[in-house]
Amino acid sequence: MDFGEVLSKAWRIIWKHKILWIFGIMAGCSGSGGSTPFQYQFGSSDIPPQFQSTLEQIPREQIPLIIGIAVLVALVIIIISIFFGTIGRIGIIRGTLQVEQATTRLTFGELFTGSLPYFWRVLALVVIVTLVIMLLSLILIVPVTVVTVASLGLALICLLPFLCLLVPLSWLLQAYVELGIVSIVADNLGVIDGLKRAWEIIKTNLGVVILMALILILGVAGIGGLIIAGPLLLVLVPITTAVVVSTENLFALGALVSILCLVIYLPVLLVLNGIIQSYINTAWTLTYLRLTPMLTGRRSE
Repeated sequence: MDFGEVLSKAWRIIWKHKILWIFGIMAGCSGSGGSTPFQYQFGSSDIPPQFQSTLEQIPREQIPLIIGIAVLVALVIIIISIFFGTIGRIGIIRGTLQVEQATTRLTFGELFTGSLPYFWRVLALVVIVTLVIMLLSLILIVPVTVVTVASLGLALICLLPFLCLLVPLSWLLQAYVELGIVSIVADNLGVIDGLKRAWEIIKTNLGVVILMALILILGVAGIGGLIIAGPLLLVLVPITTAVVVSTENLFALGALVSILCLVIYLPVLLVLNGIIQSYINTAWTLTYLRLTPMLTGRRSE
């Protein structure tokens, strides 16, 4: 497979058909749900005095209601994110397929409505793989924890090479999911058939898939994501400074400046992330289309 042709054509497609950026923004809604390098665990002592006084004024009998509303809002947001994130990925794949079939104009309405029949199958594939990963992680974590505690931590040192191997395996698993989703949409397959097709492609083109995964996951998503997320650190500077100084007037000013900066940068962040997501999904779709004929050729042999 010609990597240069796939990567350059993916860029030409999303640049010419910028409607795919919208689906890229939607695809970014589902996110990975994992931790980021910028996470910080707050303790009660880290809460600014202004927030502490506000929390203390809330009547205790209203706390369960507030928690219930918060949980309900969170569930609604999660459901909406999953829906639009899944439709976004499907829409990009369908748009790429149509361009490959010489379609000159893509419309949002047609891509959106045409993506709906694939929604449950794609969602089921992601859920199945996620559950399998969680089960395997649980199976691995329990014995590793027991052995580590029993050996006073010495076993963990011996397991470090194995733990490091999990990183490239996770990239390969992500490629497996991407190819499985494309197979469902491109060939109108069921969930199990889609997973089988993706496995056959990886098995017969392992080196190609690994290299493409490195380019798209580590290169485009990793480096590109860090670049566009970098300005968010600057957004946090005013409010972080105010928290450290811990004066009421400065805290209000710092929070206001950070919120304004976030509001200004948020549309830019969404668009840039949409471009990255649309490029990645387009490239995986083209990769699938290039490798499937090779797979068929091997079958016929």
